[in-house]
Amino acid sequence: MFGRVKSLDAILATAEKKSLHRSLGAFQLTMLGVGAIIGTGIFVLTAEAAQKAGPGMIISFIIAGFVCAVAALCYAEMASMVPVSGSAYTYSYAVMGELLAWMVGWALVLEYAVAAGAVAVGWSGYFVGLLREYLGVTLPAQLVNADALIAQIKLAFGAANSDAIQAAIASGGFINLPAAIISLLVTWLLVIGTKESAFINAILVMVKITALSLFVVLAVPVMNSQNFTPFAPLGFAGISAAAASIFFAYVGFDAVSTAAEETKNPQRNMPIGLIGSLAICTVFYILVASGVIGSVGAQPLFSGGVALAPGSTEMAAACVADAGKSVVCSKEALAWTLREIGWQQIGNLVGLAAGLALPSVILMMMFGQTRIFFVMSRDGLLPEALSKIHPKYHTPHVVTVITGVFVAVFAALFPVGALADISNSGTLFAFAMVAIAVLVLRKTDPSRVRPFRTPLVWLVAPLAAVGCVYLFWSLSDYTKLLFVGWAAVGLVVYFAYSRSRSHVGRGLVEVHEDDAGIPPQPVPPLPGAKLD
Repeated sequence: MFGRVKSLDAILATAEKKSLHRSLGAFQLTMLGVGAIIGTGIFVLTAEAAQKAGPGMIISFIIAGFVCAVAALCYAEMASMVPVSGSAYTYSYAVMGELLAWMVGWALVLEYAVAAGAVAVGWSGYFVGLLREYLGVTLPAQLVNADALIAQIKLAFGAANSDAIQAAIASGGFINLPAAIISLLVTWLLVIGTKESAFINAILVMVKITALSLFVVLAVPVMNSQNFTPFAPLGFAGISAAAASIFFAYVGFDAVSTAAEETKNPQRNMPIGLIGSLAICTVFYILVASGVIGSVGAQPLFSGGVALAPGSTEMAAACVADAGKSVVCSKEALAWTLREIGWQQIGNLVGLAAGLALPSVILMMMFGQTRIFFVMSRDGLLPEALSKIHPKYHTPHVVTVITGVFVAVFAALFPVGALADISNSGTLFAFAMVAIAVLVLRKTDPSRVRPFRTPLVWLVAPLAAVGCVYLFWSLSDYTKLLFVGWAAVGLVVYFAYSRSRSHVGRGLVEVHEDDAGIPPQPVPPLPGAKLD
């Protein structure tokens, strides 16, 4: 199980050739983190968190931010030691062997591809709202969600023919067409090699931050303390479940971790950048959540004394009956809140900001997914056709198109909350493996140069691993079952295909990145080493 370890020295050979200039200070790292973190989660998942925790979602933001902070410190040590592509997959391959690396890479499909689908669904909600508010165009319900389709699938699999299912069939839709279209459009952009410039990205970051700042300034002054009671209508279990979903709002901090090679004095500046960006975003998120709760209320919807599950058929039916009176039913929670408290045009502008900024997030997540598949393909664990480069555009077009089609299907058929939770399950597994890898490498290779060392590693790394397990366990039962099913499929693929074709298993080692065109070179095994 742990016998096939990819040589860390071979992986690092490329990093030595790169010799990137160390130019980033603490402030630049912090701003990089804030720009990467603030985005989809807060715009899209506020309503989801409110349904799970009510006003207690404020605590959920703090819990998720803390787990991210300790995980980020572990991530930073590995990123500073192994500053090459592949993320947690590459780190695991170098430390814990091929099987666990494969499982991490397989889980990262959930982190990137499913997350891209979640962002696409979130964008769709704001896009539909913009069409309605600016152009007076209301898209048919049949084209903006899949509630009716999901309800009919439930009936086909023997679910009770309840009033909620019939209501969902009557008023729901069969496909989220805007979400599927934006996914395919981003896929096309990735295939032809269009990259957003740093300048455009900086503008979009400012748009997001300005929109959220405007929301806080307008919503916080009209808060009503009565809206915070009861604070935790579903108890601490609800707060934990919301924290597991809200974790999605923090994903992106690894952009700071992977900049370790370009950081001046990383031992000092990396913790400042990581903790600073997470602290700023946590405060931002708490203010936004407080604005929503205090201004319009954020109590969950119940049926028969039981809180409805976000994204369920029953929830869809309850929202139809609610007729848009609760934030938990909104597909554009922040814009909806501003409209409710009398800022119609500002609410529309916040919706426009989300509509402009979220496609760039889809692009970054899909790019990350294709990068992971690309590296796994060059390691022999996936078919080599996936790493084929387009002769004209010089992009990995095969894996990009396959990824884009899957993302479009996810976005078309699943609600945003379900996609975010499934994405979090893969992310939490990968981050837990990185935390364990840091401890393993401290024991097995203590003398290796570490530009950044995780402070109090024997406390921080276990906290990160336990925190990830805690959030994973707080996810819904069906999400955990889906993750187990996905992992089982991954094991079948590994033993049926990947294990026998692995380059490491066949004694081949190649250096990734700049030497992509050089064929892998056979190397003699170490004395006494076993490849199988």
